[in-house]
Amino acid sequence: MRADARRASAASLVFFAVAAAVAILVVVLAVLLVLDAQRSARVEAEEVTRGVATSIAVTPSVAAALGDDEPTPILQPLAQEITTDAGVDFVTIMTPDGIRVAHRDPGEIGRAYLGTIPAERMPLTEEFTGTLGPSVRTIVPIEADGELVGWVSVGRTVGSIASDLVPRLPFIVVLALAVLVAGLAGALFARRTTRRLAGDLPAGSIRDAVASYESIRTLGEALRAQTHEHGNRMHTAVSLLELGRTREAIDILTETSRQSQALVDQVAARRDGDPTVGALLLGKAAQAREHGVQWSAEIDPAAPRSVLSPVDAVSVVGNLIDNALDAATADEPPRWVRVALEPAGPDALRIVVSDSGSGIPDELLERVFEHGFSTKPAGADGRGVGLSLVRSIVRDAGGGISIASAPTTFTVLLPARRP
Repeated sequence: MRADARRASAASLVFFAVAAAVAILVVVLAVLLVLDAQRSARVEAEEVTRGVATSIAVTPSVAAALGDDEPTPILQPLAQEITTDAGVDFVTIMTPDGIRVAHRDPGEIGRAYLGTIPAERMPLTEEFTGTLGPSVRTIVPIEADGELVGWVSVGRTVGSIASDLVPRLPFIVVLALAVLVAGLAGALFARRTTRRLAGDLPAGSIRDAVASYESIRTLGEALRAQTHEHGNRMHTAVSLLELGRTREAIDILTETSRQSQALVDQVAARRDGDPTVGALLLGKAAQAREHGVQWSAEIDPAAPRSVLSPVDAVSVVGNLIDNALDAATADEPPRWVRVALEPAGPDALRIVVSDSGSGIPDELLERVFEHGFSTKPAGADGRGVGLSLVRSIVRDAGGGISIASAPTTFTVLLPARRP
């Protein structure tokens, strides 16, 4: 899957990513609209049953009929008429003890009401399964001269409530289709824009191009600093020789050689080292001295070479060191940066970069790896690309990266290259 993603053009990946996001959004939107419509239909059913039941309960003729010995001939036709006119599924009128005197099914008259009869004289709305199946019903007390003379229950079946959704479905479908069309149009626009910028380059090639740029940038900065430092020392030595101060000139040149040789010896001692990374570390040592930062590089001779290409290796190590130098330079003395390359088990390389900077707030520890995020101000130095690129390279290689505070320490684990 990863290889296919690298071969597919970046424009195509952008299109499919946006289209997939839109499709998910449309499905979620449609589901939410249907659920909202169901909720609205249920609320409406509760309000209707409550209103109809209350109207029947306060009708004087209903209370009067319940006082007769034979209330059914009067109340049954009334209940059927209200059922039809009010758009409800049933109207049940009963005695105080719950015996039906009016019901949608005449055969149920004289039987006990199926449902909850409140212990107190108060309306109650509930969902209950009766003779017509599950229904939303409201039961209201019927009173005459302050005495309870009966109950009335009005309900709508769950099935009929669900059928109310049918008229709303076309609106939901049209809205979902409109969002889908707009989203696909946005996906096409995103693909066209990406193609203008990157052509038909695979997504992996674009990342490799960014990695190459970052590799050249960080290596160029290191070599510039190293050249600048050597140039300054050479100018100083020449001036001392012209003044006849030969011993001091020799000391300066010897110190320069000694500082560089210590790191060269560590790089050369590795049984399977990457010379490109070694050259980077030599240049970064000079860059650290240029910024007044104490530099420490510990390279274990047994540290294996990682599976990364030289370009990716320089991008990873260089960006981590650049961030460490920036953090250390911006903080108060003593300023230092430490780099370590060491084996992590028999088949892995561990790269550790730490600095004396003020650290990263806990809430930003994960965000520092987001593309475009940077704790540095916007501008040439506030790229917001380096750490995102580092994590992408490390993960693609099957490794991992973590960050810790006090002091700020980045730890990278990479698989070792097989012989």
